[in-house]
Amino acid sequence: IHQNGGFTKVWVSLKTIFFPVVVLILIWYWKRINLLCRAPILVEKYVSFFLNLLTSIGPLEYLTLWIDMPFMILLSDIRQGVFYASLLSFWLIFCGEHLMVSDEVERNRLRSYWHYLTTVALGCFCLFIFDMCERGVQLKNPFFSIWTSTVGSKLSLGFIVLAGISACTYFLFLCYLVFKVFRNIGFKRNTLPSMSSARRMYYEGVIYRFKFLMMATVICAALTVISFIIGQVSEGQWKWDKDIQLQVEYTSAFYTGVYGMWNLYTIALLALYAPSHKYYPAQSDAISSTQEEIEFSRLTTSEPSPSEPTEISSLTGLAKKAAFD
Repeated sequence: IHQNGGFTKVWVSLKTIFFPVVVLILIWYWKRINLLCRAPILVEKYVSFFLNLLTSIGPLEYLTLWIDMPFMILLSDIRQGVFYASLLSFWLIFCGEHLMVSDEVERNRLRSYWHYLTTVALGCFCLFIFDMCERGVQLKNPFFSIWTSTVGSKLSLGFIVLAGISACTYFLFLCYLVFKVFRNIGFKRNTLPSMSSARRMYYEGVIYRFKFLMMATVICAALTVISFIIGQVSEGQWKWDKDIQLQVEYTSAFYTGVYGMWNLYTIALLALYAPSHKYYPAQSDAISSTQEEIEFSRLTTSEPSPSEPTEISSLTGLAKKAAFD
């Protein structure tokens, strides 16, 4: 165990502060979803699942004050791995649901993303096997280290390099998906001038918030990948007996910052993706309203209300519709 008392205080304090906040927001979000007259869509359900996993990495360290838990490090690694798998899968599904292209892929179905999810699950399973090679044995022999043998140290070093390459590849692919989403939205945004002023202002606000959320996703993904690579490298440097006092100081600050970023990103995600409680006035021009309903047939036939789709998810209908001639 290489974390000192100061880092432990800050780490547990952050978990203690964010845990009740995230739980309350989860309850609020799910109540808003239950007010809808329809079943939750895939992204809404996965947001709830992701948020539940975020609460699972809460301050379980308090249990060690009363219960002897020699497996706590292994349990923490497993919880962290499951959270990583959920987070990486969510970003792929989130971008995939908003690609909004006229393909034959059935959206709003988890099986449509089986190739993404299988790749993420396979990578996380390899991480779990590697972790069990050391953490699992340490349950019986706390002083065991896979780095003590020549073969083990070479395999570990190779794994760290491979994990770093995989993380960077994932981030580049995610950026590619985000670029496609932005490009498609840019093309479909040309349809806005032909709409009434009320609807145009509504969808301009939706597009602005959606772009903000996508940029936050890219930043969060970049820092998460960097945090993962730093964690693997610093873990290896401990085994290599290097002088890394400066790096450890920065690594601790980076870990706490990334954890806080996860929680703030989740709060922003729920705030922007929760069903809107706002009502919009009906269109006064019946002819214009009828024309817009025909031109945007995949949207709802009236303005959003608490029982209709979320504001961000309504952007999907806008972008799926072909542009006007």
